[in-house]
Amino acid sequence: MVTYIKTWFLGPRVEWSELHRAKFRYLLPTLLLVLAGVLLLVSCTKPYWSMTLFAPQYPKGLTVTAYLTHLTGDVQEIDGLNHYIGMAPLEKGGQFERSTAIGMIIVLACLLGAAILVHTRWAALLALPALIFPLLFLADLQFWLYHFGNHLDKHAALSSAIKPFTPVVLGPGKVGQFKTIASAQMGLHLAACASVVLIVALFFHRRAYKPLFDARKQAAGKSEG
Repeated sequence: MVTYIKTWFLGPRVEWSELHRAKFRYLLPTLLLVLAGVLLLVSCTKPYWSMTLFAPQYPKGLTVTAYLTHLTGDVQEIDGLNHYIGMAPLEKGGQFERSTAIGMIIVLACLLGAAILVHTRWAALLALPALIFPLLFLADLQFWLYHFGNHLDKHAALSSAIKPFTPVVLGPGKVGQFKTIASAQMGLHLAACASVVLIVALFFHRRAYKPLFDARKQAAGKSEG
């Protein structure tokens, strides 16, 4: 079992002579995987998303900004407006996601670290969660926006004045007499950059280690023959 893991999961080890001969070839995917992990970790400290709501009584707009772990901005004011149409407070959305976000990002970074040691196609599988994380973030956010807009309290003061709706996760939108603009922020940009870096890293990872894997497979076939 241990031999199987070493052979088909971890893949071939690079001889010192080969590593010395082509340092950059093997170092580049490692550096790129590390960079992607660092970008994800740094993104935790930055805002990921924001939405500005423009109302007649607020011509300059009210803005809520979402970090991975909390919300900032005009949250109370927006909740006050939403209360009249029966929308739940914003803090009630994504509570589990916010409570586990830091641990989740650390796990993604650790998986990228593990991918450095794996010289087979399994490295791509380890990198996949971090690669699609920005899309998962937006999908989860869109789910909560849908939930808020389509589960209005029928007993609210202005419940009859507005029909269920789905705010857009990015770009301009309109809810009754209110206009909204939603946009990605620095944290999400960093996570997206990490995804791009990962795609490049996996390309160079394959270019570096697939020839070694193929050579070992070919040698094993000859020995069996």
